[in-house]
Amino acid sequence: MNFNPMDLMKNLQEMQSKMGDVQEKLKDIYAEGSAGGDLVTVKINGQMEICSIKIDPLAVDPRDVKMLEELIVSACSAATASIKDKIKDIMSDLAGIPMPPGFPGV
Repeated sequence: MNFNPMDLMKNLQEMQSKMGDVQEKLKDIYAEGSAGGDLVTVKINGQMEICSIKIDPLAVDPRDVKMLEELIVSACSAATASIKDKIKDIMSDLAGIPMPPGFPGV
């Protein structure tokens, strides 16, 4: 098997271009996560930025702030898990192979 550094450079340039495309797509994909039967809903984008948090007024009890905090954390976790699945799908489509579990970013 012959090693051709020019082929390697070409492949690296193609991957860089594809990664740039993926980064652009990540700005436009969103996922939501909710907790407490939709008392708290969090929307996150593919760049792992929280875009919005919606809190049902029923969840606002000044005597139980701890529960509301836990609902927010839980909804954020659900949204993050959902967006990671979407990113994994995009990366698999880009690479043409399934991404392994634990792949960075997914």
